[in-house]
Amino acid sequence: MPDIDPGEFTIAELTDELAAVDDPDALTAIRNAEAAGQDRKGAKSAIDDRLAELDADGGDEAEAETEDAESGESAAEEEAEEEDDGLTHPTVDKKHVRALQGGDYCDMWVYCETQRGALIDVSREMLGKARELMDQYNADYDADERVVGVLIGDGVSELTDEVVACGADLVVYTEGPELDRFRHKPYTEIFCDMARAGSEAEGRDPVDWKDYDKPRYALFPATNNGRDLSAQVQAELDSGLASDCSGLYIEDTKISNPVKTGEPGVKKVFERVLHMKRPDFSGFEYSTILCLDNPGRDFHPQGASVIPGSFEIPEPDPEREGEVVDHEVALDDEWLRVEVTEHDRLEGGVDLTGNDVIVALGRGIGADPTKGIELGLDLTGAFDDADLGITRGIVTSSYNFDGHVEQYASEERQIGETGQVVKPKLYIAAGISGAIQHKVGMDGSETIVAINTDPEADIRDFSDYFIEGDLFEVLPRLTEALESGELDLQAMADGGNQ
Repeated sequence: MPDIDPGEFTIAELTDELAAVDDPDALTAIRNAEAAGQDRKGAKSAIDDRLAELDADGGDEAEAETEDAESGESAAEEEAEEEDDGLTHPTVDKKHVRALQGGDYCDMWVYCETQRGALIDVSREMLGKARELMDQYNADYDADERVVGVLIGDGVSELTDEVVACGADLVVYTEGPELDRFRHKPYTEIFCDMARAGSEAEGRDPVDWKDYDKPRYALFPATNNGRDLSAQVQAELDSGLASDCSGLYIEDTKISNPVKTGEPGVKKVFERVLHMKRPDFSGFEYSTILCLDNPGRDFHPQGASVIPGSFEIPEPDPEREGEVVDHEVALDDEWLRVEVTEHDRLEGGVDLTGNDVIVALGRGIGADPTKGIELGLDLTGAFDDADLGITRGIVTSSYNFDGHVEQYASEERQIGETGQVVKPKLYIAAGISGAIQHKVGMDGSETIVAINTDPEADIRDFSDYFIEGDLFEVLPRLTEALESGELDLQAMADGGNQ
């Protein structure tokens, strides 16, 4: 048995241990033990890198001895040595993040994204949901943990009162003219500096607003910038991320996975776990993502990005009180090496979220895409406050549309997980199968009417009324009935002629 049992270490810990081993035979024995045990590719690669490093060092010594005995190297050899870019063994100097074990974690952090100097709606949604979660958390666990709002940008100090009013107990902000536009490097560094502030385990000086190592939970918006920032922050903090979530709750959970428990056949209760629900890749079910610790290391913060429109926007409480911290960070010039020299601002686009009625079209228009759009527009025109939405299936299709309707097949009208989330009084889904990715964008609607030729379509399960029929026949009848004042949704759902 070698002096080091590789099975007792994570790959990162094993790499640190290998740095002190200078005997190639000992390293070979460690590698053989790994191959006979867990046989981890990363562990064997780390051992191979250490062997290569020792081999390179030995070669340099042998070469030096040869130079003492002989007249010297050729000019070509000297030139080759000068041009060595140091990349022969690029992993030799790789620095591995060493995770905390038994660290102190506290609070739920919410990254509050802004645009044009104002909080975007999903920031308010997350603050309201975080307030709800932490109120329940404190009651369940007899705790006193906080909602922490994070603001980064230029002039964001003006928004701290609003963040508190929407549910935060503490607001931590960093502002400056260099941060007027989102750039992932400085924003990531600043967020992580905040998260590690006051951590004794991270070697940080104490601060008076935080006495733990890292946040317990972290929420980010599933916007373009939020997705970018969340992935980089969670990687830098050596934790995981559940992306594009539409449901969150906290509770204890029992796990029997030996990777998490450390022992086969043993069940372990993990406490205070953030359950993060998202549509899975099949398109027809939800998955619940858990970020659980491994034996010997912790994964915090437990992080999620939240699909805009997933939660209610809270009613601000101007009487709420909270602490505000100006977190000063010295910006490294290297963080700002990417400079935005010119930009254009797009027009407002299409906002479907405020309409009383949404007529949504799916792949059912495929027999005549242009005609399908025209019929959808006719129906929206029969309502006082309606607009047209589409599914991702239309956005990604190869359908050909005539020029006068082409604009209605653009991504800005997409409803679903990667589009808009709407909650109208009436949602009419024509030719839509009902995949989960679409459902999360519209299942908050008060009344859902589905039109489909397939009586077994998944959308039937969450519709209030289901009309079995071809949208090219049903939509004109709906439009005519609306315009004549004779529309009876119940009769049509039951197969009547009205």
